[in-house]
Amino acid sequence: MTHATIPVTTAITPSAPGAGWRWAPFWVLAFVALWPAPGIAEAVMALGALAAIGRLIFVRFRGGGALLSAQAWALTSVLFFAYWLPELIGAVDAVDRARAFREAAVDLRYLPFLWLAASAVADARGRRITFIGLAAIVAVWTLDAIVQAASGTSPLFFAMDSANVAVRGKPLCEPNDYLLLDRLGGALGPCNLKLGLVLASLSPFAMHAAGRRFGQWGWLLAAVAIGCVILLAGSRASWITFGLVLLLSGWHLLGWKRLFAVFALGGALLVALTFVSPQVQQRVERTLHALSGDHAGVDSALSGRSRIWSAAWCMTKQHPINGVGPRGFRGAFPACDPEPGEVAAWGEGPAFHAHQIVLEILSETGVIGLLLWLAGAAMARRAWRYAEPAARDAAYPAMLALAVTVFPFNTHLAFYSTFWGGVTLLLAALFAGSLLAREQSGPPAAAR
Repeated sequence: MTHATIPVTTAITPSAPGAGWRWAPFWVLAFVALWPAPGIAEAVMALGALAAIGRLIFVRFRGGGALLSAQAWALTSVLFFAYWLPELIGAVDAVDRARAFREAAVDLRYLPFLWLAASAVADARGRRITFIGLAAIVAVWTLDAIVQAASGTSPLFFAMDSANVAVRGKPLCEPNDYLLLDRLGGALGPCNLKLGLVLASLSPFAMHAAGRRFGQWGWLLAAVAIGCVILLAGSRASWITFGLVLLLSGWHLLGWKRLFAVFALGGALLVALTFVSPQVQQRVERTLHALSGDHAGVDSALSGRSRIWSAAWCMTKQHPINGVGPRGFRGAFPACDPEPGEVAAWGEGPAFHAHQIVLEILSETGVIGLLLWLAGAAMARRAWRYAEPAARDAAYPAMLALAVTVFPFNTHLAFYSTFWGGVTLLLAALFAGSLLAREQSGPPAAAR
């Protein structure tokens, strides 16, 4: 099989149009570091998108090869449209058409930001700054959560909360929210209990950096520290995600025998935590309800998600072509609730989303949406397959982070929400930009 060669600029000179993008890694790191303050993080992302558009207009879209390789431009854009086009198509006859079109219009801001994020890792310097920076953020959030587990207070969240009180006169979370805290919130706080999922999705950067810098013992220490926090953070979906990270990042570094010992250690750690953490014990006991074999036990183990998934399948059957529209799950839930009038496991009110990526795509964007997502996944898989070994090695942390985040046999946050959609698209851009970096670009390797 032969492939056409696409000329690509391989170096940046001080006068090159892409030279002004050397700040891109720091912008990406600022966006991630500010996730504990979602409003500010969104503002940083929006400003980054505007800066990207402004820069491209200023240079009249010339010199694109000095910013990204032609292949990276293409893959980043394809992955974005695989995410965004289902939104647009689903909005045509959505349950809440005005909101659906508004969501689709607002999400267009992601495209220039993805170009910016991909350019941040398009050369060795940018990858080093970005990937090590992400590893450092994971390390800081992990240490902060360990302090919270020991003392009951997250220093990072306490500092942000105190600053908010000083500036705005009110806390980030009302006092009653702390009474509901049944897991570690860490830097994200008790009003945004996503610490486990965020750390699990970003952990490949920390694991990779620890393994490269300190070898097997560094990797193991990082695994224990991050793993303890993820267990205490409580989300069982994050346990599965981090388990995949350990499996895929550890087998070639440790070998299967030592990796088996790591999982044995993880099991022992989980058992030990059930004796010291009521929250971990509760989740283990709830998981074991699935062994009862009856519907009530399985539904208890899934925290009521079987009811949500039944509703999602009902929406899919009623709107098979393009779904009920992005973020339309809440409005369509009452009509598809299999147990109307019964108090749900999550409390009062409808479910907000499907809690599972395939069912979310099907219920909100239909078969068309699923096909577009699969097309994006196929393009990403093809790019990985034909990339040179050096390019795969450079992109491995981003690839692993993206793969475990969208792993279909798990439960998930809403991919069409502002927060988790932004996380997923950022990882997609880091994958495309690092895999098809300027110095790596050229004709793909022939298929073997």
